[in-house]
Amino acid sequence: MPTSAPLSDHTEARPVAASRRLSSLDFIRGVAVLGILVANVVGFGQPLDAYMWPGAFLTPHGEASNWLWVAQFVLVDGKLRGLFSLLFGAGLALMAEKAGEDGREGLIGLQLRRLGWLLVFGLIHFFFLWRGDILVLYALMGMAALLFVHWPRMNLLVLGVLLYVLGMVINMAIMAAPFLITETSLGAGAAMAETRAELIAAEQAAIISDQADMAILTTGSYAEFVAHNLAQHLSEPLAGALLYLFETLPLILIGMALYRYGLFSGGLDAVRQRWWGWVGVLLGSLVTLAVGLWIKATGLTYWGTLAGFMAFSHLPRLPVIMGLAALLALASPRCNGWLAQRLRATGQMAFSNYLGTSVVMVLVFHPWAGGLWGKLTRPELYLVALSGCVLMLAWSQPWLARFRFGPLEWLWRCLTYGRRFPLRRQG
Repeated sequence: MPTSAPLSDHTEARPVAASRRLSSLDFIRGVAVLGILVANVVGFGQPLDAYMWPGAFLTPHGEASNWLWVAQFVLVDGKLRGLFSLLFGAGLALMAEKAGEDGREGLIGLQLRRLGWLLVFGLIHFFFLWRGDILVLYALMGMAALLFVHWPRMNLLVLGVLLYVLGMVINMAIMAAPFLITETSLGAGAAMAETRAELIAAEQAAIISDQADMAILTTGSYAEFVAHNLAQHLSEPLAGALLYLFETLPLILIGMALYRYGLFSGGLDAVRQRWWGWVGVLLGSLVTLAVGLWIKATGLTYWGTLAGFMAFSHLPRLPVIMGLAALLALASPRCNGWLAQRLRATGQMAFSNYLGTSVVMVLVFHPWAGGLWGKLTRPELYLVALSGCVLMLAWSQPWLARFRFGPLEWLWRCLTYGRRFPLRRQG
């Protein structure tokens, strides 16, 4: 990763204009929040297992949809969430930097309050709107990342990469083994018969769990939906955080390091940044494509798709995420048209847009509202996601023309600082 100064240099990059830094972060965040909806729409409109496994679809999933699965696997899945994780780490570093400039004390306490309220928002989101929530994950991983917030940038980068590679090893052990046992000759022998049977039973248990959700999401009331989540999925937010610990925490640490190297503010050599950005995106995507084609060739089985998502694509996803961050950071200063301005506004209101799309998707899909859950094919779900993206781009800029913050950004800020901030712009 060439930079304008050697990576072994222990001095931090000098601060640059805050406007360029914040503009770049908002631009990339806008891209990420739109892409996250494209990835999540399958989980909104079909059983959650359908996000990874096409066999969970309640509508036909033919060859064209199988190829769309491959396209999403290569271009979207994990990349936009990973990009958002980098930005979350950059935000932690930015807040620490501002605290240092202002001479404020109690940074950790302030950050903990901020993350504590994010945890509350995430739990409300999980139990009352959608079980695909990532806010709980970010709140818990952000608290862990605060232990390292004052580390030098090189240490953060090295630790983040090492933890990410460790995550690959763990995921390969946990998620690749079931695929190899159930779908390859490794599980064909008598010695593996019992393990193979247990894995098949686990697959059936997941299907039964989805069936229990189906009744709620096809004929149930909103009250039954919430009661079901609290009764049957109470421990899932913590389980999900543990499942993604060695992906999200490392990316947050890497994001903190990249922020301090000047990735988001023009502090690196642009030619080298562009070069390694494209190399990362192209090489990582090619490896991910090979994995996707392999998993498709095996029949897009339950354990095959889980292994593809969680194990085999884990490592090649890292250069793609970092490469996207590098290229988007370079593109941001040159992008000033109407779409770029709306992207920045969407990113500036990412919190409101993320939770707001969940509200909209609930109204589209739940039986007591739009009633489309389980009824749309994969291409039709993408049309819903496109409509959601248009909505985010349409409302964010007009809102910020009148108000200083997004509605939930404002509420989060007031709760964090324990006082009411002015919302409407003056004049």
